[in-house]
Amino acid sequence: MITLNNVAKWYPTRNGRSYVFRDVTATLPAGRHIGVLGRNGAGKSTLLRLLGGIDHPSHGHIRRQGRVSWPVGLTGGFQGSLTGRESVRFVCRINGVSDRERMREKIAFVAEFADIGDYFDEPVKHYSSGMRARLGFGLSMAFDFDYYLIDEIIAVGDPQFRLKCQDELMKRRGQSTFIVVSHNLPQLKALCQTGVIVRDGEVSVYSDIEEAIDVYQHP
Repeated sequence: MITLNNVAKWYPTRNGRSYVFRDVTATLPAGRHIGVLGRNGAGKSTLLRLLGGIDHPSHGHIRRQGRVSWPVGLTGGFQGSLTGRESVRFVCRINGVSDRERMREKIAFVAEFADIGDYFDEPVKHYSSGMRARLGFGLSMAFDFDYYLIDEIIAVGDPQFRLKCQDELMKRRGQSTFIVVSHNLPQLKALCQTGVIVRDGEVSVYSDIEEAIDVYQHP
């Protein structure tokens, strides 16, 4: 379970605070895949960053029971001078993987999944956006989490890579909870049981995804 208690998020501007969320209190249940709905700019990606601990509330706090991933396939956090291999080592260390054999297994998994050949040992700053996406998704799948945060990542890359991503995610569907941001409503209906609507600085949780979709489409 993930609980948001009186959470606010704002960013400073020349005209004062620009609020994304105001005093949000909500509970995201464990064991039920959650679809997040909202218009562009509503704050869906910000919500995922807050849930994953990449960003922090301006006010209030978030309680997490279980391990929560960073947004799956995140590419913005790479240090450009590190190679793909070095990036995997770095992520292993900050996630508590220091055993050499386990680290070798993680590196081998990401190298095979990303399938970028010799570029795996080149600085990430020389990668195309597609190669970054491959490396980012492979890194996300190399670790086991109780919650996977998914932000439209399945739409990234060529059709063969998208299918590969979907297959890898489905392997984890039985033992982990997905929190999915998507504009593809049929996909959310097929994948999720619970719905979350992000609108006007508020987060509303619905126990039934079909009810959430209906409210979202007919506010």
